[in-house]
Amino acid sequence: MDLIDSHSHIDSPQFAEDRPAMLERARASGVRTLLAIGNGPGPKKLDAALPLAEEHDWIYTTVGIHPHEAKEVTPQHLEELTRLARHPKVIAWGEIGLDYFYDHSPRDIQAEVFRAQMERARSAGLPIIIHCRDAWDDCLRMIEEHWRTTGLGGVLHCFSSTLDDARRGLDMGFLLSFAGNLTYPKAQNLRDVAREIPLDRMLIETDAPYLAPQAFRGKRNEPAYVGEVAKTLANVRNLAPEEIASTTAANFRRFFGIARPQGL
Repeated sequence: MDLIDSHSHIDSPQFAEDRPAMLERARASGVRTLLAIGNGPGPKKLDAALPLAEEHDWIYTTVGIHPHEAKEVTPQHLEELTRLARHPKVIAWGEIGLDYFYDHSPRDIQAEVFRAQMERARSAGLPIIIHCRDAWDDCLRMIEEHWRTTGLGGVLHCFSSTLDDARRGLDMGFLLSFAGNLTYPKAQNLRDVAREIPLDRMLIETDAPYLAPQAFRGKRNEPAYVGEVAKTLANVRNLAPEEIASTTAANFRRFFGIARPQGL
């Protein structure tokens, strides 16, 4: 299959022991392109995933500070992100947004840092990758107020809300990305959303090392498992997994302006 893992944390310490083998498994499973999310451990290492993107021609990366670490952000960190965003392998800014589930940073500071990063992403001309948990009304309102007019759009990563929220994102030029939680027995609400939205606005991801799909539940997730998300989405849409894989891969390449690899 022609698979793209549109969101994976391959710089994570969970892969320290077997990262090369993990990447080989991804390639063997059909992953042709991978977006390595560049949040890393937080502001203290803003280029965490960049060396992996530089080392592998099929890996791209992002820059950004997760809402969990918003309380640590200084103006110098934002300047460093602006510098890193100029790298040719950086194709998006994120993941950024709001998280009211853990509240690791105060909500007003999360909003302030989210807004500041949208301003930087606008100047860099990069789409944004959104993290949102239990904060959909505030998150979508901020995107409508501070981002919609850029026309750059982005990705609602690991989408976990309602069809109405999905449509609000789609109306602002966002793609919806589905992760391993789509495969969970209790996630019928997500499968209902995935059934309704346009196929040409979907991506698939692992969010590795988190959210392993049902077949690997309880284990460390990795990019090789993104095909499990494609299979579930195929069942939802009554299509072949290969068609879901190729369509979501084409959506990713079209949105980010990435060339289709030779030989595919």
